[in-house]
Amino acid sequence: MGYGNYSHAAHAALVADRATRSGAEVFRQSATHALMNPHGLKVRESRDNADHPNALAIAFALDVTGSMGDIPQTLARRELPTFMKLLTDCGVPDPQLLFMAIGDATADQAPLQVGQFESTAELMDQWLIWSYLEGGGGGSGSESYELAFYVIAQHTDFDCWVKRRKRGYLFMTGDELPYPAVSRHQVEALIGEKLDEDIPIEEAIAAAAETCHLFFLIPDAQRRRACEPRWRELLGDHVICMDSPDDACAVAAGIVALTEKAVPHLDGLAQVMSGHGIARERVNAVAHALEGYAALLDPNAPKRMHTGHGGPGTARSSWWKRLFG
Repeated sequence: MGYGNYSHAAHAALVADRATRSGAEVFRQSATHALMNPHGLKVRESRDNADHPNALAIAFALDVTGSMGDIPQTLARRELPTFMKLLTDCGVPDPQLLFMAIGDATADQAPLQVGQFESTAELMDQWLIWSYLEGGGGGSGSESYELAFYVIAQHTDFDCWVKRRKRGYLFMTGDELPYPAVSRHQVEALIGEKLDEDIPIEEAIAAAAETCHLFFLIPDAQRRRACEPRWRELLGDHVICMDSPDDACAVAAGIVALTEKAVPHLDGLAQVMSGHGIARERVNAVAHALEGYAALLDPNAPKRMHTGHGGPGTARSSWWKRLFG
């Protein structure tokens, strides 16, 4: 998949058309869409083609349980064109996006939904709004995030990896713990394939990480307390704690741009964001969320000093002063 050209204007028009619609009018599914049903899933492909000779696979696994519905809504109503525009403005060629929706396989009717990798605004948008926002969750403090790692490891094929040994990206949004293992019973029920035994989540993550950079995005400081320690045990500095769920697209785009060295450091990312018309408060919030990861990529990069989470008390760095005064 992944044919056709991306148009930011077309994507922005799709999103703008929803400004006055209710959430139920945008996400109209009342059950898993037939094309996102993972039963019988073979492979989701991100392929090079004449339009996109350097395809880069990027998957979003969105927690669609009751406490996390704000991020899919924000993507569909406002922010997904921002993600694509930031990537192209930073010089990241040929991104191809796939959407998964994650729930709780112990309680929900639709705990795993899987789209296709796409390059055009219309098709990206189509898979996103075909997601069924079940709004459930089992109340156990865990969701079935491990199933997304399993899908990436066992059911994807990326030309960026096969041809260029360049890993793709998985951005998972969530505010709960994962289950300790991929359940063989759930895999059989949901995908229709038999495993000899459960797969510990550490092994599922290691397998997915062979072809994909894995990131877990926590929506805000309030929701990080319960889940951050365990996720840091599993993913280390690839756990990103945001100031607001509204920042998910900009944070994800920044991670790709920094990792691909399309921008040299947070300074360059901030310049692109400000040039895109993003308010200085959001630029600061995104930079704050990415400080730890940026330092991991370049320990010698200039550090920002702050006293809070990007609020009025923030002591701004030299790059911030150059950009905003």
